[in-house]
Amino acid sequence: MQVSYNFDEVVDRRDTGSLKWHYSDDTIPLWVADMDFKAAPPILNAIEQAVQHGILGYTKPTKALYDAIINWHGSRYDLALNQENILFSPGVVPSLALMMNVFTDIGDAVLVNAPIYTPFMSKVEQNGRTLITSSLQESEDKYRLNLVDIEAKIIEHNVKLYLLCNPHNPGGRVWTPDELNALLTICKKHDVAIVSDEIHQDLTLSGHTFTPFLTLAAGYEHKVVSLTSMTKTFNIAGIKGSMIFAKDAALIQKISQQQQLNDEYELNLFAYTAMRSAYSEGSEWLSQALEYIEGNINLTMQYFAEHLPKIKVMRPEASYLIWLDCAAYSQDDQQLYNALRAARVELNAGIKYGEEGHSKMRLNVACPRAVLVEGLNRIHHAFSTI
Repeated sequence: MQVSYNFDEVVDRRDTGSLKWHYSDDTIPLWVADMDFKAAPPILNAIEQAVQHGILGYTKPTKALYDAIINWHGSRYDLALNQENILFSPGVVPSLALMMNVFTDIGDAVLVNAPIYTPFMSKVEQNGRTLITSSLQESEDKYRLNLVDIEAKIIEHNVKLYLLCNPHNPGGRVWTPDELNALLTICKKHDVAIVSDEIHQDLTLSGHTFTPFLTLAAGYEHKVVSLTSMTKTFNIAGIKGSMIFAKDAALIQKISQQQQLNDEYELNLFAYTAMRSAYSEGSEWLSQALEYIEGNINLTMQYFAEHLPKIKVMRPEASYLIWLDCAAYSQDDQQLYNALRAARVELNAGIKYGEEGHSKMRLNVACPRAVLVEGLNRIHHAFSTI
């Protein structure tokens, strides 16, 4: 019998140490990328069983965990993995930093597409590499890759590493096989390594198909790495854990050796437990969550069309994050942010994602519908004051 999950339930997260709900007033947070839904009961039950066992000792990944990861990615994405292709990491962002040392030296150029999730830029610069950006082009209300500019930047700056975000954050694009193959062709031509952050892969929405970069990389697998995690998919970001996938044995060994330097290759008991349960028992929860999220996206699109039609809304192809162009209201990023905060609603300021995020905001709709409607009403009020 199929279990029905209640995503309308409002769970009070204030005074829990929540990053998202840290306010002392009644601000509605529609910003940082976690969901206001309880995690899937099978995951919670698995963690509870681990606690009830009573011994929380050193833990290593089990065959059941590897099998769950392999089966999930094979059945959903036709990505053939074996245990030797999988490494564990505390998170995708630490893995991005790790890849600087795997593929580049101090001063080398690293290319990203902007706007982009902030750590793509900050980790490049913090690790002493040269950040090169290629602006995404907006066409037909979605972002597209500027392949001509990408290749020109690679040649001009002797780029060594390309950091890809697929699905894209904040724009929500799920890059097509044709787009990915075009990128691969350029990178192969100029001997550029590719690291693909695929953490939002499981949040791909109806009508779109996610393609893991590794499924296209035959013959170039010594230069391609994918990063992913169960944390965004199943709303368990407070349990740190992610995976690194690579198909080339020498590359896996090099990554593993780099991890050994900082002793960052193990997860904790709860991360391993949650990951195994998520990939072996979480499918139905995810299916229902995605259906609910799509309902929230539809509601949001309709709300802006009716009440704030001057805001350009980029409908996501994956995730619960919606990219808003607010330039019709203000060209002052701080003014936009301040108006929303004054209305006691918080979004992510687009300018944090690079200069291409000027006059834009990122909206998180993964919350109970009643909370979303109140947040949208506050956004409406905020723009009425500008």
